[in-house]
Amino acid sequence: MRVYNCSFCSSPVYPGHGIMFVRNDAKEFRFCRSKCHKNFKMKRNPRKLKWTKAFRKSAGKEMVVDSTLTFAARRNVPVRYNRELVSVTLTAMQRVSEIRAKRERAFYKNRMRDNKARQREEDRKLVAENEELLKQGGLIPRTRTVAAEEDEEVFVDAEEDEAQMSVDEDVEVEQKEEVLVKVPAKRRSKAKSKN
Repeated sequence: MRVYNCSFCSSPVYPGHGIMFVRNDAKEFRFCRSKCHKNFKMKRNPRKLKWTKAFRKSAGKEMVVDSTLTFAARRNVPVRYNRELVSVTLTAMQRVSEIRAKRERAFYKNRMRDNKARQREEDRKLVAENEELLKQGGLIPRTRTVAAEEDEEVFVDAEEDEAQMSVDEDVEVEQKEEVLVKVPAKRRSKAKSKN
């Protein structure tokens, strides 16, 4: 059984699937699904729709010129059956598919090479433009100040240290109490409806 390609989006059309349309000049068009058939009837250009293979090739997102792509072309030349020729052809088909997959990966990596640096630059620009928003939310860490150099000794008063720790503990307790008091909106609505 032969696997055809969709005349609109170039995806495979397996036996028993899809729609076949025969024009008045006896040209056959095969479509993988009704979406492609409807777009074809509306005379839409597949090169302008981003989900088609034609768009991806015309936009440079997929390989267009490669020697491995010529093997998939259909040849209407009858060849007499030869067992050796069939075995050689099958091994060649597997090898060609491996080479094509390798080249497609290399093409993709080459195309995506500069994206990380470009994205990082856009992020830095966005942060630089909206720095005041980050300061309001407390997301920018404060700069650390060095109290003393390595040679000098620093003495901390024990009473001040204990007072600071007790203040920190009070803040933590208050935060825990706030968390316990909070009630989700769903529960509030149920409580109001019961009253």
